[in-house]
Amino acid sequence: MEVTATQFKSNFGHYLEQSRTEDIWIKKNGKTIAKLVSANVSSVDAVSGILKETSPERTDRHSIREERLSEYEVYD
Repeated sequence: MEVTATQFKSNFGHYLEQSRTEDIWIKKNGKTIAKLVSANVSSVDAVSGILKETSPERTDRHSIREERLSEYEVYD
């Protein structure tokens, strides 16, 4: 479910309950700024779920780590 930051702020209790059964994507100015997930879902599963939507062939944790590390320049 997608909601605006204003809607989320005004109806926090409602969306807190909704997060037990579905992810809540919070948007501000048309951009996603946060995602509220159930506490019963592991962080790895949550991230994998996001990545599967964009890049299903690279969703294992080792390739995710390598990709993140490659973004940083190493200074000697």
